Amino acid sequence: MSTGCVSRMLRSALIGIAVSAAAAGASRAEGELLGALRSARMVELNFVWDARSPLLPFNPPFAASLVNTHKQTSGWIPGLSFAADMMFFSGQHGAPTIDAIGHIGHDGKLFGGLPAEQSESPAGLTALGIEHYPADRFVNRGVLLDVARYRQVDALAPGEEITAADLEATAKAQGVEVREGDSVLIRTGYGRFFDDKAKYMGVRPGPGESAAKWLAGRKVFLTGADQLTYEVYPEKGTVFPAHRILIADHGIYIVENMNLEALAETLAARGNHSFVLVLNPPRLRGMTGAPVNAFAIVP
Repeated sequence: MSTGCVSRMLRSALIGIAVSAAAAGASRAEGELLGALRSARMVELNFVWDARSPLLPFNPPFAASLVNTHKQTSGWIPGLSFAADMMFFSGQHGAPTIDAIGHIGHDGKLFGGLPAEQSESPAGLTALGIEHYPADRFVNRGVLLDVARYRQVDALAPGEEITAADLEATAKAQGVEVREGDSVLIRTGYGRFFDDKAKYMGVRPGPGESAAKWLAGRKVFLTGADQLTYEVYPEKGTVFPAHRILIADHGIYIVENMNLEALAETLAARGNHSFVLVLNPPRLRGMTGAPVNAFAIVP
């Protein structure tokens, strides 16, 4: 056998060994990842959303109906029936819902200086719609700032503003660091009133202007809260400074109507308020927001 033939055989064998080792390593890595996920706790962050759920009056109402029923379609295909529905719902304030960056303008401009009135059409936004949510952010480092627990109350008072000092003090008390790129969820305790529409839709607590600036200064990626509009809604109304500061000025996503009660209990018992947030809005072209299926993975 020639030296060249031996060399080729050796090279092929080495390549085979390398491929096998890589495959085995990938298999081990997949197994380790799957094992870690199976051993973690999954905490859902959603309410059940239907026509009875709280919704701001200037948003389209939730409506759904079956267009085809099992009774109607029985026999269309041998041995098979099916149901198909048509659903109309508000893209902005479900349970929970994420606001697209193009949802809010400030002084006629969207984030990045785009002219708001020239970035829309009758069919939706032509810039910064929810379809632009980055795929590499489907999984994020999440931090819960449980302001209600820090204040030692079940829920903050109606119209109570969460300030920068409150967020700073809560983070310090919890021993958690808010880092650049984090997704920061803020618990007011108002999620417990989701089924009490009069209270949930009335005067409500939430982050104010200084809190929004605190989050923006830390360059968070996303922030969410457990009430209807994310930010404080006081007795005398509000100019919605958090939406302006976070979305229009800094390109930070806002998520509203999050169910944070189970997560708060889980993290408090664990003594660690960071977790993995999984959140992925559907690719709805030009829409100003979208319902999301959000959940936390807690080691």
